[in-house]
Amino acid sequence: MKLTKYFAMAFACLTLTACQKDWDDPQTTPYGNSGINDDNIITIAQLKADYPNVFAESDKNAKIERDIKIKGRVTGNDIGSNLYKQFALQDETGAIIVAVNQSGMHGYLAEGQEIVIDLKDLYIGGYRKQPEIGQPYNGTSIGRMNKELFQQHFKYTSSLDPNAIKPIDFDINMDKDANCGKLVTLKNVSFALVAGQGTFAPDSTQDKTVTIMAGCVNRALNEYSASDLVIRTSTYAKFAAKKLPVDATTGKPLKCNITGIATRYASGNKDTWQILIRKESDIEIIQ
Repeated sequence: MKLTKYFAMAFACLTLTACQKDWDDPQTTPYGNSGINDDNIITIAQLKADYPNVFAESDKNAKIERDIKIKGRVTGNDIGSNLYKQFALQDETGAIIVAVNQSGMHGYLAEGQEIVIDLKDLYIGGYRKQPEIGQPYNGTSIGRMNKELFQQHFKYTSSLDPNAIKPIDFDINMDKDANCGKLVTLKNVSFALVAGQGTFAPDSTQDKTVTIMAGCVNRALNEYSASDLVIRTSTYAKFAAKKLPVDATTGKPLKCNITGIATRYASGNKDTWQILIRKESDIEIIQ
């Protein structure tokens, strides 16, 4: 029995190795649509400029009827379960969120993977002014496309290169239209002290001091007003139950560098930066 189990495990490892080697060739990957050509590729900045009205107000969408494509690298995915059924795509000009009704996308869309997305017949919209690619939701808003549709609309262009994606230094005054969706690093910041358990996103049944909205918790930083910027964490994130960085002896907040996807959330007169940490290692304690 043990010998049989050993051979089964060995065969599985060999199979996975062979598959991974095959995936390096865009023509043999089991994911995406290798029949997509490279014609009519535009930049993400140009795409946003072509559909300004859907971002001018919250929760609008428009069907993309032109034969256009975008190419970029994945800068954030669901590996830490904090970007839920979506990933961030970025090129040299800008970034956009791609919403897909599928979990576990990090298994085939790793950070640094370059892809082309065929946009014809997909929808572009602004969820609270955050640009997204997807399908209509509740009529005029933008939501997730189904996973089968997405598979027909993207292709790999090369093997993944995590070193090809570099976060930019965050600046509270940087232009939201141009920079929302980008990978950023907030340097030398600290979390505001909170009552209760003091974790990133506690379960509301355990910590009554926290108000949970849409399954997420917003944490403020001492260096910014919470109306301008928050760290937004899903209660389902793998690091949700981790303690916020504080000194174990004094209880004072520790200084950190925080990397994440800089999304925006506009409501009324507010237009707030929401930083989505991708995984626990995005938090670097420096003090």
